Amino acid sequence: LTFCLVLQKLSRSCVSPGHKESRAWEVLNTYSAALGIKHQFKCRPQKVCLCPFLPVHPLKVSTCLYIIQHPAEESRVLRTVPLLAACLPPDKCKILVGRRFNEGRYPELATVCRNPNTLILYPGAEATNLEEVAVMSSSPSVMIIIDGTWSQAKDIFYKNSLFRLPKQVQLKPSISSQYVIRTQPTNTCLSTLECAAVALSIMEKNKSIQETILHPLQALCSFQLQHGAQIHHSKEHLLKNGLYDKPMPKNKRKLRRMELL
Repeated sequence: LTFCLVLQKLSRSCVSPGHKESRAWEVLNTYSAALGIKHQFKCRPQKVCLCPFLPVHPLKVSTCLYIIQHPAEESRVLRTVPLLAACLPPDKCKILVGRRFNEGRYPELATVCRNPNTLILYPGAEATNLEEVAVMSSSPSVMIIIDGTWSQAKDIFYKNSLFRLPKQVQLKPSISSQYVIRTQPTNTCLSTLECAAVALSIMEKNKSIQETILHPLQALCSFQLQHGAQIHHSKEHLLKNGLYDKPMPKNKRKLRRMELL
């Protein structure tokens, strides 16, 4: 059995007449328990089910992702990490939830951070463009991605010394986010799923990976817009076009950041 069988079973349960969502959950929980998988993907009602937009089989990748998720993201209804995890084999997408990570509580993560092939995706002056690293890399890599708002990600990155050990990399701002149902700081800020999709396509030298992972996100946004959600422009777009209707921050550093947008 593989994780794709769980999703396929769940998909069939969702679309079969007379089956309730509880039955779909029963199937998923049974298979997940047998496999020892802690899943985050929750199937939706039939009309907005995302199962048909997931890959039939988990993508074959050599790069392993460690998603460091801020606890606040766990409670968000429209988060993207469950969709990402549903596209990849369980051993290639590991999710750790928390704010503080030390070697005592997370020995496996500490070992990963000390591995010379480990990268952490976080932009900054010290970060190298991922494309440059991928050209020089020949062995399978591990990539750490922080999942949260920008302020949450910054707090996790700078207040956990383990995350200062791996080589820091960043993505070139070449595409705009398709996660249009959530406000981004700038036009080139991406969701966690989008970052992972772009990063994996670069590391694996396979552009189709990006398209496959983005497919369920596009479907999610489309469903939400069809059912009353509004397109969220970035703060950068709203400020430049005089559409930002919230009070400007009083904190000088925050105000300066807003002006730079």
